Amino acid sequence: MSIIRTGTVTLIGLAALAVGGFAALGQYSKRGSAPGRVDGALAPCPDSPNCVSSEAGTAPARRTPPLPLENWEVLPGAIAEMGGTVTRQEADYIAAEFTSRTFGFVDDLELRRAEDAVHVRSASRVGHSDNGVNAARVEDLRARLAV
Repeated sequence: MSIIRTGTVTLIGLAALAVGGFAALGQYSKRGSAPGRVDGALAPCPDSPNCVSSEAGTAPARRTPPLPLENWEVLPGAIAEMGGTVTRQEADYIAAEFTSRTFGFVDDLELRRAEDAVHVRSASRVGHSDNGVNAARVEDLRARLAV
């Protein structure tokens, strides 16, 4: 086999391996669920950059402002309009899932009703980076509520 043919076969094999790995991670992400509340607040973001939260103690780079309290009742509808699925709804807590079209990665969006605002957390279940998807999701939700 020539060097070009060997290189081409190797590159195709590596690409197939990468695609298969991402597909497997996407399937793995479907097994989990939203972390829920910890001591009354939304769970803290992990050290990875694939999470944003409005809860106190969130690192500045991953902090997002809370949502207005007056929007609590319309949040499930806004989540559905964005393509999310509400998986748990209580008087002061909402959990929803968003699944990516490519590879089926699942992200969790959680909302906690506080006395003066709605705290929000959006995070990927697997992986390290999300290319800003979770921050963009929260901003999309915020924009929908402003209408």
